[in-house]
Amino acid sequence: MKKVVLITIITVLGLLNVNAQDFNLGVKGGLNFATLTGENNAEIGWTTDFNLGVIGEIKISDKFSLQPELMYSGQGYGSSVDSEGIIALNYLNVPLIAKYYVTKGLSIEAGPQIGFLLSTKGGTNTNKDQFKTTDFGVNFGLGYKLDNGLYFSARYNLGLTNINNTDGISDKNGVFQLSIGYFIF
Repeated sequence: MKKVVLITIITVLGLLNVNAQDFNLGVKGGLNFATLTGENNAEIGWTTDFNLGVIGEIKISDKFSLQPELMYSGQGYGSSVDSEGIIALNYLNVPLIAKYYVTKGLSIEAGPQIGFLLSTKGGTNTNKDQFKTTDFGVNFGLGYKLDNGLYFSARYNLGLTNINNTDGISDKNGVFQLSIGYFIF
């Protein structure tokens, strides 16, 4: 895991080595609507939490840019089992989003993401050891950036890896995100 974090940091720093006028830095936050997808999820429902972090945008051309992010993401699921309730899974996510501008301001967005489990909360039998510490996924959605720096995003994060450490159970994260951001410069 340390190698993956190091490679991610080096990649992001390498991407930041561009002309200052081709780089924007900002913050964003919003709502998450999260659940788990998998084989045994008849008692699994949705939960609402938030996302918050820093974003950058590296302009490659007039139509294409890359957006590295470092985001806290409250994920998890709701359970109809009385002893569990809402299970919160708190991640530090590092997506690298490719943005294609269809028209001025409006972009189609997609890209990979690595997530690091920070903590868990909820349920009488829930602890961090029940879940894998690393999650890989892919994001896709839409964004809109105004000339004044405001940024709006609607995105879905599709988990690609089993996050459950329990044998015989395969669960993957699924998160809808609605966010508002502001590019400071």
